[in-house]
Amino acid sequence: MDKIRIQGGTPLNGEIEISGAKNAALPLMTAAILTDQPLILHKVPDLRDVASLCEVLGQLGVTSAYDAKSKTIKLHAPAISSCVAPYELVRKMRASILVLGPLVARHGEAKVSLPGGCAIGTRPVDLHIDGLKQLGAEIELIEGYIHATAKQGLKGAHIHFPKVSVGATENVMMAATLAKGTTTLANAAREPEITDLGECLIKMGAEIEGLGTDTITIHGKPFLRGTEHTVIADRIEAGTFVIAGAMTGGKLTLKHCNLQHIDYLLDPLHKAGVDITGDGGNITVQRASARLRGVDIMTEPYPGFPTDLQAQMMSMLTIAEGAGMVTETIFENRFMHVPELVRMGADITVHGSSALVRGVAKLKGADVMATDLRASVSLVLAGLVAEGATTVHRIYHLERGYENIVGKLSTVGAKLERLKDEAA
Repeated sequence: MDKIRIQGGTPLNGEIEISGAKNAALPLMTAAILTDQPLILHKVPDLRDVASLCEVLGQLGVTSAYDAKSKTIKLHAPAISSCVAPYELVRKMRASILVLGPLVARHGEAKVSLPGGCAIGTRPVDLHIDGLKQLGAEIELIEGYIHATAKQGLKGAHIHFPKVSVGATENVMMAATLAKGTTTLANAAREPEITDLGECLIKMGAEIEGLGTDTITIHGKPFLRGTEHTVIADRIEAGTFVIAGAMTGGKLTLKHCNLQHIDYLLDPLHKAGVDITGDGGNITVQRASARLRGVDIMTEPYPGFPTDLQAQMMSMLTIAEGAGMVTETIFENRFMHVPELVRMGADITVHGSSALVRGVAKLKGADVMATDLRASVSLVLAGLVAEGATTVHRIYHLERGYENIVGKLSTVGAKLERLKDEAA
């Protein structure tokens, strides 16, 4: 297992190309199950999670060919050869659960292991299951597997999610494209990644209304066709680099991303003393004041502040003047980066779902351990501004969601390197 060593204290200046969104690419890949024609996706990031999902899809009979140079993947499922997504593959990544809806919709049967992934809370799949049940699927939980059947096909229904869930919205929306009749999803998630998935499904022949709102209507079709689609830019990667620019005090331009997709960052970062501007698909960020100021944030479903940027924002607050409160409302176990930041000299006090961060003049480099995807990148950001060297161990998590982060940061002046971890 590898590690990253960072020598802190260098402002970041220059341009970074933002990759396609992992959280958009993965559901788009599972949409290949819905058709017997090829689905070609462009701007798919070269990540561990993409490779892991290709393994899961391959188990079901979906062939995949990924070109790392062009970031293009071709997926084709002329026939479903197996309805089983096994534990040894699904345990690597939660997004594997997204094969459930498409599989039962097209094949009439799915047997999918309960998923794994980052240990940041229970994140139950009950909303996925309840939504598919309302479409007419019969579902049992047997020895750690979700066994769903719909031998007579799925039927449209009015489904009201009791709470907002991105994954459940995606899973049920995909299943509903092949259901008989009309399906309405109320209290649906509104994330740009869901809109991107819906737009690809429309290209495949689906009839969908209300994308980007909390009510999505799907008129089922007997079949879908293949298509080509370009994945949207990764707003979480863009937000991470925006925060990196703010922390280091340099001037960063992020290429080919959408300022509207990170609108939730504008107000808190402006209050913290950061200038963010957008121009024709690029975002430029630089610190407006000598030192950042503490601000309060609370994670919420989109368009609120995303849980996937909470850890990065906390890193920024550790070096801000004054104090800031971080409140996590999405996952109950997403402060695992706090002890590692404290090892670097941060002053953080956790009270239940909130953390009070009192800014310090300077962080100190240390050996730290990555516990999940976003926590790991928060430690990299802390290392960029810490005095001395910081070594982030167990970067497996980091590489699940950030494409070539060492290379990208190096091109804008960061002093960091990837090394073999002898202790692993």
